[in-house]
Amino acid sequence: MAAAAAAAVGGQQPSQPELPAPGLALDKAATAAHLKAALSRPDNRAGAEELQALLERVLSAERPLAAAAGGEDAAAAGGGGGPGAAEEEALEWCKCLLAGGGGYDEFCAAVRAYDPAALCGLVWTANFVAYRCRTCGISPCMSLCAECFHQGDHTGHDFNMFRSQAGGACDCGDSNVMRESGFCKRHQIKSSSNIPCVPKDLLMMSEFVLPRFIFCLIQYLREGYNEPAADGPSEKDLNKVLQLLEPQISFLEDLTKMGGAMRSVLTQVLTNQQNYKDLTSGFIGATGTLGQVDSSDEDDQDGSQGLGKRKRVKLSSGTKDQSIMDVLKHKSFLEELLFWTIKYEFPQKMVTFLLNMLPDQEYKVAFTKTFVQHYAFIMKTLKKSHESDTMSNRIVHISVQLFSNEELARQVTEECQLLDIMVTVLLYMMESCLIKSELQDEENSLHVVVNCGEALLKNNTYWPLVSDFINILSHQSVAKRFLEDHGLLVTWMNFVSFFQGMNLNKRELNEHVEFESQTYYAAFAAELEACAQPMWGLLSHCKVRETQEYTRNVVRYCLEALQDWFDAINFVDEPAPNQVTFHLPLHRYYAMFLSKAVKCQELDLDSVLPDQEMLMKLMIHPLQIQASLAEIHSNMWVRNGLQIKGQAMTYVQSHFCNSMIDPDIYLLQVCASRLDPDYFISSVFERFKVVDLLTMASQHQNTVLDAEHERSMLEGALTFLVILLSLRLHLGMSDDEILRAEMVAQLCMNDRTHSSLLDLIPENPNPKSGIIPGSYSFESVLSAVADFKAPVFEPGGSMQQGMYTPKAEVWDQEFDPVMVILRTVYRRDVQSAMDRYTAFLKQSGKFPGNPWPPYKKRTSLHPSYKGLMRLLHCKTLHIVLFTLLYKILMDHQNLSEHVLCMVLYLIELGLENSAEEESDEEASVGGPERCHDSWFPGSNLVSNMRHFINYVRVRVPETAPEVKRDSPASTSSDNLGSLQSSRRPKVLQRENSGTAQVFSLVAERRKKFQEIINRSSSEANQVVRPKTSSKWSAPGSAPQLTTAILEIKESILSLLIKLHHKLSGKQNSYYPPWLDDIEILIQPEIPKYSHGDGITAVERILLKAASQSRMNKRIIEEICRKVTPPVPPKKVTAAEKKTLDKEERRQKARERQQKLLAEFASRQKSFMETAMDVDSPENDIPMEITTAEPQVSEAVYDCVICGQSGPSSEDRPTGLVVLLQASSVLGQCRDNVEPKKLPISEEEQIYPWDTCAAVHDVRLSLLQRYFKDSSCLLAVSIGWEGGVYVQTCGHTLHIDCHKSYMESLRNDQVLQGFSVDKGEFTCPLCRQFANSVLPCYPGSNVENNPWQRPSNKSIQDLIKEVEELQGRPGAFPVSISSETNLSKEMESVMKDIKNTTQKKYRDYSKTPGSPDNDFLFMYSVARTNLELELIHRGGNLCSGGASTAGKRSCLNQLFHVLALHMRLYSIDSEYNPWRKLTQLEEMNPQLGYEEQQPEVPILYHDVTSLLLIQILMMPQPLRKDHFTCIVKVLFTLLYTQALAALSVKCSEEDRSAWKHAGALKKSTCDAEKSYEVLLSFVISELFKGKLYHEEGTQECAMVNPIAWSPESMEKCLQDFCLPFLRITSLLQHHLFGEDLPSCQEEEEFSVLASCLGLLPTFYQTEHPFISASCLDWPVPAFDIITQWCFEIKSFTERHAEQGKALLIQESKWKLPHLLQLPENYNTIFQYYHRKTCSVCTKVPKDPAVCLVCGTFVCLKGLCCKQQSYCECVLHSQNCGAGTGIFLLINASVIIIIRGHRFCLWGSVYLDAHGEEDRDLRRGKPLYICKERYKVLEQQWISHTFDHINKRWGPHYNGL
Repeated sequence: MAAAAAAAVGGQQPSQPELPAPGLALDKAATAAHLKAALSRPDNRAGAEELQALLERVLSAERPLAAAAGGEDAAAAGGGGGPGAAEEEALEWCKCLLAGGGGYDEFCAAVRAYDPAALCGLVWTANFVAYRCRTCGISPCMSLCAECFHQGDHTGHDFNMFRSQAGGACDCGDSNVMRESGFCKRHQIKSSSNIPCVPKDLLMMSEFVLPRFIFCLIQYLREGYNEPAADGPSEKDLNKVLQLLEPQISFLEDLTKMGGAMRSVLTQVLTNQQNYKDLTSGFIGATGTLGQVDSSDEDDQDGSQGLGKRKRVKLSSGTKDQSIMDVLKHKSFLEELLFWTIKYEFPQKMVTFLLNMLPDQEYKVAFTKTFVQHYAFIMKTLKKSHESDTMSNRIVHISVQLFSNEELARQVTEECQLLDIMVTVLLYMMESCLIKSELQDEENSLHVVVNCGEALLKNNTYWPLVSDFINILSHQSVAKRFLEDHGLLVTWMNFVSFFQGMNLNKRELNEHVEFESQTYYAAFAAELEACAQPMWGLLSHCKVRETQEYTRNVVRYCLEALQDWFDAINFVDEPAPNQVTFHLPLHRYYAMFLSKAVKCQELDLDSVLPDQEMLMKLMIHPLQIQASLAEIHSNMWVRNGLQIKGQAMTYVQSHFCNSMIDPDIYLLQVCASRLDPDYFISSVFERFKVVDLLTMASQHQNTVLDAEHERSMLEGALTFLVILLSLRLHLGMSDDEILRAEMVAQLCMNDRTHSSLLDLIPENPNPKSGIIPGSYSFESVLSAVADFKAPVFEPGGSMQQGMYTPKAEVWDQEFDPVMVILRTVYRRDVQSAMDRYTAFLKQSGKFPGNPWPPYKKRTSLHPSYKGLMRLLHCKTLHIVLFTLLYKILMDHQNLSEHVLCMVLYLIELGLENSAEEESDEEASVGGPERCHDSWFPGSNLVSNMRHFINYVRVRVPETAPEVKRDSPASTSSDNLGSLQSSRRPKVLQRENSGTAQVFSLVAERRKKFQEIINRSSSEANQVVRPKTSSKWSAPGSAPQLTTAILEIKESILSLLIKLHHKLSGKQNSYYPPWLDDIEILIQPEIPKYSHGDGITAVERILLKAASQSRMNKRIIEEICRKVTPPVPPKKVTAAEKKTLDKEERRQKARERQQKLLAEFASRQKSFMETAMDVDSPENDIPMEITTAEPQVSEAVYDCVICGQSGPSSEDRPTGLVVLLQASSVLGQCRDNVEPKKLPISEEEQIYPWDTCAAVHDVRLSLLQRYFKDSSCLLAVSIGWEGGVYVQTCGHTLHIDCHKSYMESLRNDQVLQGFSVDKGEFTCPLCRQFANSVLPCYPGSNVENNPWQRPSNKSIQDLIKEVEELQGRPGAFPVSISSETNLSKEMESVMKDIKNTTQKKYRDYSKTPGSPDNDFLFMYSVARTNLELELIHRGGNLCSGGASTAGKRSCLNQLFHVLALHMRLYSIDSEYNPWRKLTQLEEMNPQLGYEEQQPEVPILYHDVTSLLLIQILMMPQPLRKDHFTCIVKVLFTLLYTQALAALSVKCSEEDRSAWKHAGALKKSTCDAEKSYEVLLSFVISELFKGKLYHEEGTQECAMVNPIAWSPESMEKCLQDFCLPFLRITSLLQHHLFGEDLPSCQEEEEFSVLASCLGLLPTFYQTEHPFISASCLDWPVPAFDIITQWCFEIKSFTERHAEQGKALLIQESKWKLPHLLQLPENYNTIFQYYHRKTCSVCTKVPKDPAVCLVCGTFVCLKGLCCKQQSYCECVLHSQNCGAGTGIFLLINASVIIIIRGHRFCLWGSVYLDAHGEEDRDLRRGKPLYICKERYKVLEQQWISHTFDHINKRWGPHYNGL
């Protein structure tokens, strides 16, 4: 069929089309059906030609192309349709033709039915959320789409979620990449068997139409890229073409999604060469595009002129080169499509189309081959691209799908020379940016290196190619081919040598460098990615004996490359001074393959090592790096700027260390084990420039080092030697031991989180190696060495993460300072590790003092490296150790404790690794007067230790004290004694270090080197070599030195014993332990690990020395006897006296200091107590009870700014520092206990109708509908939403001081996070955030004043007094005419309070701006603050106590301010509710009907609001008995309301039963205090008003029929009244300072009632408590109830429903809570991250969800902006009156918006290791942390976000 189609397509155009010309307008479907029928006949020539002609016309390339190329003018010429119309028409035709007359959608469905969907193959682009499961993956690149992941079973697997960076494709169903166990349910079935065969006619039309369609597309692409001579068309033009083609490519993409059947048709079309040939040959003359394809290589010519002197790298075979970089000839659509995809820089749509086809196996192979064929072309396009980042991502998106499959990679390697192509292309790519190397010999160097400043390296442009290379090397079959191919290895080493010595640093000696280049990032990245990672990839295949040959190959070519390099840079024996490069990839390749050879392949090391000369050269540069590290840390490179420090850190940093410093040290260890030890040691000291320092003389000259650097360089040299000799990473440790050592080192520096540990442990950098962090061994080692510390919460403190901390036994036995030093990036970490170690020893009681780094026994060396230990047994090292011990003992300058520590460490190492036991006989001590130059007899440390050195000849400056001395002075002991006494016997001071020549180390070394060279090199070279070495003058050749002879008479042992005395500060302190217990020597109990300081170290060494040789033991005993001759007593006492005096003085000073410190601490504590909210009973609230003084005392305040104390006065008022904030927390209370959950599916939604705010809103609007507006505004409280909450830190200041403080803040430019213009500031004392000052009312202390005493007036008198007081006109205390400062401040703070909340939360009246609004707002502020305090106390007052959680209260001052303002509004006396409560009026039956809108009946009033109105209308301060009177009166109303509400709630029968039962008791004496009587009366009264009449059956059903017992009724009434009692008690507590009693929950009512004075004090509590007994009716109960009920009557007659609703007031609000979150974060993420925005219906980039109400919002979304406010800010104002708590879905963190500021709060979701995962970078499963969520909720409820979170920033309404 395909052939027929091809023939038809290829045939000449038929002369007469059978379709009439207007056929286009005919019905497409009919035509298609007709054609399909024609084509399915056996003889289909005619049909084919007809179709051909139709396609010619429909897809004619001319018209749309002209439009595409010419843009606007063509559109104008082409008339109406413009460019788009024709294309759409063509697409419509294609769809119709494919469907063959049917509907296109039905056709799609039909094709899908034949899809053998074994693979998922879903392709995604960047930012898609996908999953990776390491347990199921075979290739580390494996990824799954979310759907396949959730459909599969991955419980307990090691998986993570990630955001795709470059795009990818789902591997579900592909068993080459992942294990079948991980397949999802859809792809588990190998479904090909049960899918029916595709009917022939279904896809017949596709086979005809698609070739033409694709060809048409290719023509567009050719036309679009009309390349001008200079450079390609601009990006804009290309993008235009692509935009035009969008519908066509999308159409192809849709075809691929139809499944396997359609894909195989497409594969046929794309790969069929005949089709391509026939179609293109017809057009080639017309467009001539293919000619341009040939010019694809044009950029290769310019490469050759780029660098004049650069040597072209010759490839192993010329032919290979040519074929790879050759011109491309296309043979199929696929090839040309890929070509244009590359030319257009990988447009996303094209990439997706090409990838969507991959599930088709045949296509996959064809495409991979085509891709490889175009590889060089890809590289060239990439280099030229401006958008190399995006392009890189797209390339990798494709290549990772192709090369991760081992089978495919192998096939392409064999058939298409994949490896050759990759290596050559990489080489070509790097060749474009080479420069001459300046290392060593600047003028004559022939070596070229990459220039790190080039864009190619700086922008990492090479990474797609390198990553492909690493990817294919991970396949064993491919890597083996690479390692076997010598030509490839040579080319690769050539490539690596481009990086050898790049980014050379030259030390600046004079000026500071002007411009710090940051190229070093590029250099390190390049070495890691381009050199090290391929190396690790290759190494992973060299694990067994059988692969020895590969290692030999690599090592061989590596050495050759190194030899070439040494020649190219003209290197002889001395490195150039003041230069360093950190990049030696060739050295590192060599080192790592050596290590692998010995460790895994059992190769003989010597068989792969070069000769001595080469080893000497090899060690020079790595050693240079080690010395430079010390120089950099000694600040010798400070003029090179910070970047050089950055390089030193990067070199040892965890991601680089095992490709950088570890191989370097290993290579040095190998060299040291094979070279002459004396030569090696002297090289080290020379490289570190401290040779001159190593002299016995007390003064010296150092020609290469400034004095201030000497000490740190000496420490550096010794530390390096210790590391070199102790490190066993590549010398015999197993992988698990290495992992353990790394982990211990990191944990010792600091406690670590799990993820930072994963990050810090250098894993094998090659991701394919299978040793991945998180693998089994990692977790098991971690649990063995560390304990998990769960995250803890300090209230208000920072939230911590789960940390791992070393177990005690790790500190005890495994802490290894050497490993810590090797791995620290910052020097402070070493100190931190030592501090932690010290703390552990103190705590566990193992060692009290200041310990030294512990000495740790090492794992044994692998036999191949035994030679390393010869370093410890060479004369040169012993001379150095002897000299340093002597200098330390003599207190020469520039020696530190660190130096001593390292010296002792080296001695101990030497004793541990000494050769076989020496025989005592041979060790005859040489003659005492041995010549001073001959130092030590042998090279064994054990015998050299006891060797006495008498005289030493030193070269010293002429000024040195040694010169003046004559030949040998008096006897040694005396001399030493005098030296000793003149030095203070104190522990070593840290002084600076200094040194001079012992015997010319350098000369010795030169001699050795010369000998070797003479042996190994020809005569011709000999003449040249010494020349180069003498180019730099030998250190120490300064003229003014003279020789002196020093008398020493010491051995290492005697120096050690004296050192012991010196360290312990006591004469004669060392006593050989074996004199008491000889056993010690026979089996010395020397632990593997020992704690202690210098003294213990010396003792340990002496014990080891003694146990290893009898001679040593004897000599130690002798020295101990000799060292301290008896001394005349007199002298000692004087010295002792001196020291004693000193001690005493010191002791006294210490005591004084302690005292001062203690005083300071207590001061600080008291400050903290006043500053932080700690309950301190005295001066807590500025108005406090002072019981002792009955007379009236004025309250005294301290101003925290000027420090003066005094009362607050009219002229100079004092104020409290307060923070005013609008709050909607109260509005979030709900009436049911079940918390709301965050919706996680479409079904669950949150409706806010049951919140407190909503209920109050409904009530107010209901009242406003039927009653007079001004009266309604007195009947309720507002402020449930947007209420103003006032809180204070309790500090006071003068208001004028505050104003000047604000001025100074305004002038201070450096403002952090708050805006002074909005009045914000921080309290000058405790730095708590605040924004206003609340004036304190001048006057007496509230407490024991005359007002307080209970009077014995009757309640009737009190009621009258209250009414009179309220009737007085309000005014500010002083006549209004003279406004005082105080009154001004009162007004301004009132303004502040109003401005705190938005207008909509203040104005509820129907007439805007009416004074009733202000009145309502003011008493509601009081209500809000009382209610909030109640919530902070947990919703009830059972706990009692002075005030909540130590919060200072400012309610008293707030009340004064509110009362003063409220009294400016007087209520007309006839409207004053007080009258209705306390007087009977004549009932006027007409009254109710006449008025338009009646007043709100008293029974509908909110009693708490009435209370606040009554109290705030009274002059302040209020008298206690007036207060009690008001409460008593209001309680009667409240109780009546409770009865009414109860009567409405119960059923008809209950009502009539109660009505009769109560009526019987009405005549009893205490009828007014019996709830049954009152209830029956209320029922009968309300009965008159038709309230109960309309009750249908549905009503009864609604109220569940409860059996009402007296107890349950009592409880119901109490519950109704309790909220009022609580608020009233709080108010009383604040106004009169009385403490609240604490009680059980069940007795709360009675306790509060008696506390408020409602209960007569003589009340007995035996029988069950009855709430009615609190009633105290001011007028006869039945009369007043009748009056109240009558008010309702007229209303309920008309509106019974509403009347009933208004009676039932919901009073039982539960505490507010945030939404309940699901256990697992994934459930939130999966629902919300794809949820569309309700405004623009797109998926937002940063979705967020409000945790208060569950609203879904876009963070920073511009689509949802309203008047410049973004959605989150807007929502925070509507939902929380300016406070918003949002969970950012894509980051798992919570963000808080408070007014105009915001802060990141942290995350409430933690992973299994107790860590946050901000931005979901790690993608591990996260679980809710309930404690954190509680902390968040607590901060929300207590309004403390501003105080606790510190990092606030302005959001400029942009969130």
